[in-house]
Amino acid sequence: MSETTTIDRAEATGTPPARAGIVAAYLTLLRWTLSQVGAMLPLIIVVQAFLAAGIVIGFGFLIPDIDSGTARFLATGAPTVLLLVIGLVMVPQGVARARTDGTFTYMRSLPVPRPLLLATDLTVWLLIGLPSVAVGVTVAWLRYDIAFSFDWPLLVATTLLVTIMATAVGYAIAVSMPPLLAQLLTQAIVFFVLLFSPITFPVGQLPEWFQTVHDYLPARPAADLLRAGLVSDAFDARLRDLLVLVAWCAAGVAISLRALVRRG
Repeated sequence: MSETTTIDRAEATGTPPARAGIVAAYLTLLRWTLSQVGAMLPLIIVVQAFLAAGIVIGFGFLIPDIDSGTARFLATGAPTVLLLVIGLVMVPQGVARARTDGTFTYMRSLPVPRPLLLATDLTVWLLIGLPSVAVGVTVAWLRYDIAFSFDWPLLVATTLLVTIMATAVGYAIAVSMPPLLAQLLTQAIVFFVLLFSPITFPVGQLPEWFQTVHDYLPARPAADLLRAGLVSDAFDARLRDLLVLVAWCAAGVAISLRALVRRG
């Protein structure tokens, strides 16, 4: 970068970044992180948009003579699949690579509050994930002629919560496990989310014991809340689903912050 950043000045003078304010430090970290991604950021967003369209269209090919009810369930579950894959797979893989190549260690050595590192990553992945949700919904409408009935406050709040929850849990996986183990675990998570989570199919198709398991995992609650936001006249939001997501989000943030503060 051509101009001296707040972090650079803090390192050069020894001045604590708190004097410039938490907001200034956060914005500086955000600019630095985005500059590291650089020209790849638009490409990543485009790839995620194609992934969203691929989930909606590709899963439909697996179901011959798909009816309107099944198509609606598939289309309204696709955004959840996308957000969970981004947060639970892409985030830990990215952090694991950063730990391996030394970038993560460098970031933690900067004279900024370490929780800001997590906040910065959450913001960047929000920027990547949210446009893909819009693409997935649009493709579903064009492909299956889905009649959406948006509950905008619920949809926006749930999308933000699911994205933050998935990113926080993925971050927690990456910072609390050896990099190789974290990457291996994400491979298992991909298959679990795509094939064994009642996101694009009704939970009633699973064995009863597995339905109970999913009552405490974040995938089904996330899908049901997002579905209620997309088709509010057909699906209802449940308080229990919200509490499950909040609990997972809090756990992910707590584990991530503990690892960031403790290690270094």
